[in-house]
Amino acid sequence: MSIWSEIAKSRLRRSIRHGQFEVTFPNGETTRFGTLGQNQIRIAVTTDAWLRRILLDPELELGEAYMQGGLILEAGDLYELLDLLWRNLLADGTSGGALPAFLRKTFRALAQFNPQARSARNVAHHYDIGNELYRLFLDEDMQYSCAYFHDAQDSLADAQRFKKDHIARKLCLRPGDNVLDIGCGWGGLALHLAGCEAVNVHGVTLSREQLCLARERAEDLGLGDRVDFEFQDYRNLTREYDRIVSVGMFEHVGVPHYRKFFDQIAARLSENGTALIHTIGRTSGPAITNPWIARHIFPGAYIPALSEILPAVEKAGLMVLDVEILRLHYAETLKAWRNRFLARADEAEALYDAQFVRMWDFYLVCSALSFRHGVHNVFQLQLAKRQDAVPLTRDYLYSPEPERRANRRVSSIIDYEAHANAQG
Repeated sequence: MSIWSEIAKSRLRRSIRHGQFEVTFPNGETTRFGTLGQNQIRIAVTTDAWLRRILLDPELELGEAYMQGGLILEAGDLYELLDLLWRNLLADGTSGGALPAFLRKTFRALAQFNPQARSARNVAHHYDIGNELYRLFLDEDMQYSCAYFHDAQDSLADAQRFKKDHIARKLCLRPGDNVLDIGCGWGGLALHLAGCEAVNVHGVTLSREQLCLARERAEDLGLGDRVDFEFQDYRNLTREYDRIVSVGMFEHVGVPHYRKFFDQIAARLSENGTALIHTIGRTSGPAITNPWIARHIFPGAYIPALSEILPAVEKAGLMVLDVEILRLHYAETLKAWRNRFLARADEAEALYDAQFVRMWDFYLVCSALSFRHGVHNVFQLQLAKRQDAVPLTRDYLYSPEPERRANRRVSSIIDYEAHANAQG
């Protein structure tokens, strides 16, 4: 038994208090850790080298080992394994890797430095690997962001439609509005907004794959005259818009660029306009991006805390009219994505390879657990230059459709008072 196996045994005996799993070490010895559990989970670590790497830097090397076959899941489901490790090792702070974590925190500003050329490369790394992959697990509208579940029984397609409707209501769309969609993806939200109201939508993206499909969809739906898509960095825009929306893009901005982002929102938003920023957020304050995610999935990305966002909003001269926290909605979204992905894993392997399938599964599971355990949630920030840019109460977000349309005529405090006086 190597020294690394002994270290691993000692750490696991001390830490595993909830649930049970078995580890087969490189010399073939199998040891059980934890209390008797209902689920049978068994892993094998193939070499001492992999065991050493995992112990010294688990945040990075656990995913590497699973991808590359250094850690083999012999019994149980990946979600069950990572959930057990999360609840035991992360809960008591014994995950290890103190030096790597310190270095990453020290140099986190450099990791989040995203000038335009680097932003384009980072986006291409994730979004330009092929639309065929995303068709395997997204809903038919290809919404690649948190859905909005009224309850866990909602279908993925319904929950994504609820999300788009919720955002449309928060934007308080009016006929003839010019709308900017920053990070428009495959165009689903822009096309939905144009279907909700007679508005003109300009979507920008740094993904060539997304751009081509978004343009095709606009033409196929006969909306090419009101919805257009452009390959463009948000920093280069010069027009003014009545409404600005950004869903799932802010995670790619990086803290060093937050002031520029919100300065640009303020510069592009009309005096009476409304903006809605929908982003994943972290609940525990500023931190660092998981290194495995940064290497393989989202290079240059960072999930912000509210304490990092709001100072930049204030300095840009924007008002925060509403902040809504979507809790557990993304956990349900990722659960649905993973089920759909695994159901078509053979197709994903044919497109890429078996290692890619393990990588993508690991990504979906880790992400789902981060929301399930409350580390991450979703922020929706409603911003404007005027306090009366939206109705006085949140009633307009939840009223039936006819009442919602009537509420548009009561779209400011001034209008609200005039309406009340007329009724009185």
